[in-house]
Amino acid sequence: MTLKHISEYRDGEICKEIAKKIHVISQKKIRLMEVCGTHTMSISRNGIRSLLPKTITLLSGPGCPVCVTTPAEVDQWVKLARKKEVIVVTFGDLLRVPGSESSLGAERANGADIRVVYSPLDCLRIAQNNPGREVVFLGIGFETTAPTVAASLIEAKKSGLKNFSIISNHKLVPPALFALLENQKVKIDGFICPGHVSVIIGGQAYSSLVDKCQIPCVVAGFEPVDILQSIYLLASQIEAGRAELKIAYRRVVAFEGNEKARDIMYQVFDVCDRRWRGLGMIPESGLELKEEFYTFRAEERFDLSVPDAKDPPGCACGEILCGTKSPHECSLFGKSCRPDQPVGPCMVSSEGTCAAYYRYQQ
Repeated sequence: MTLKHISEYRDGEICKEIAKKIHVISQKKIRLMEVCGTHTMSISRNGIRSLLPKTITLLSGPGCPVCVTTPAEVDQWVKLARKKEVIVVTFGDLLRVPGSESSLGAERANGADIRVVYSPLDCLRIAQNNPGREVVFLGIGFETTAPTVAASLIEAKKSGLKNFSIISNHKLVPPALFALLENQKVKIDGFICPGHVSVIIGGQAYSSLVDKCQIPCVVAGFEPVDILQSIYLLASQIEAGRAELKIAYRRVVAFEGNEKARDIMYQVFDVCDRRWRGLGMIPESGLELKEEFYTFRAEERFDLSVPDAKDPPGCACGEILCGTKSPHECSLFGKSCRPDQPVGPCMVSSEGTCAAYYRYQQ
């Protein structure tokens, strides 16, 4: 079956056809984790769970970059925003993520200069237009956004821009998948691997996961047909006792990924250990600036030390990100934690699991 147009990837009859095949082959109870937050939103929006047999459980993973930021990281952003000489530049989803005491949105309401951009390159223009101010970009996201942040730093260095820096909270996806499999509290039989991240890192990035852990992985697109096809491929492998890597998003993802983007990323960043909400410290799961780019490290210019911070009482975001709880199992969900009054980041982000459940699965 060859699909050429976007409408075909949303065709209800094709979805029903794939779902029937899944019902036929699915005999074992299996638990599949969709890693990406965009997959989580698409699964909920398109009612994918209602098409699946009861033998298949879909778990939501730590693939929302906003959600996996730690409370201490948010507290750093707030501390930075309170400095009068600083213009904080960020993506929009970060504004409402609560820290221990405040959020960027609350600080902006109190007068902090916080600006939302769509590209890190926009920060360079802001810095050039405000030579008497320090401009700091909050670098979050996975391998998808890191190359564009790296490109902005290369350009800033080339142009001799002195009033621009970043906080790098970037995280890498494959190490988190290994960490999930080491978690004794959650059982995962297969991964629906992220599409956007895989454009950069390629299917090759999951080969060691498949080989070492003997767990099937399928890189998936974001339309209903994409997701159902990926579930079918995973269920087929699990029923047959196989563990293989499949790319079910060939129109966008290549096995080798985007080598040029990775070269730009690693021209600027080194791999480091990084703390994730819910998963704790994961070795070699983050990106920090190389020594030759240290002058662009905001931590070198400002005191951003903050005490360690915990999730708000009752918030289950950490467990939801690990797949050990669903949003409905959080005592705050839909009550004190709602999109208009979020307690945890999973209710804030457009890719957050709780936001998806609240909007589509209430």
